[in-house]
Amino acid sequence: MDLLLTSNGLRNDTLRDALRDMLGKPFGSADVVYVPTAATAEPGDHGWLVADMVRLHGLGWRSFDVLELNGLPRPMVLDRLARADVVYVEGGSHYHLARSISGNDLAEGFRSVPVYVGVSAGSMIFSRNLTAHAAEVIGDVADLHVLGATTVESPFGLFDWYLKPHLGSPEFPERDDAWADRIVERADFPIYFIDDETAVRVRDGRPDVISEGRWRFHP
Repeated sequence: MDLLLTSNGLRNDTLRDALRDMLGKPFGSADVVYVPTAATAEPGDHGWLVADMVRLHGLGWRSFDVLELNGLPRPMVLDRLARADVVYVEGGSHYHLARSISGNDLAEGFRSVPVYVGVSAGSMIFSRNLTAHAAEVIGDVADLHVLGATTVESPFGLFDWYLKPHLGSPEFPERDDAWADRIVERADFPIYFIDDETAVRVRDGRPDVISEGRWRFHP
């Protein structure tokens, strides 16, 4: 499974071209599965979800499936993942998303998909440092507790570094360089901070950054 871990979706030509290259074929010859699960744990207006789904759909896929991870029989979910060339996992609560994948025993199904595209929360669930300790370091313990949980772990645990999206985003005005600096001072693990025009691509376990914007890495 190759990973394209974005902050806010396929917002520019560089990110879209990267996905096309990872697929090795046009979007019109590929099947995508869109997973909105992380968004269902977020209250409030979901216009951002609709806008991103429309943008993704507009790329002209051969088929566009929408798959919720909770409530369906596991064999059905696994079968639909197995048919995908790309799984596109939307933003929202990364804690809810991680628990949904682990709790429904779906990690192997995701690993079977050739290309995984994450958006925000969908990009944050691969680090071995997705832990309660990291929640304290990052400052989002309340997001974990609101789900009635005190612990969390990655359903994949593929690498040590952590990813924080939306650096400098107008939708998250608190996420400026000073915010990143405060996290770095507390962190005892590597962190990528990426803006909404950036992604971390992982192929054969090796990360590289593709961007039309700004990003920071702190080892």
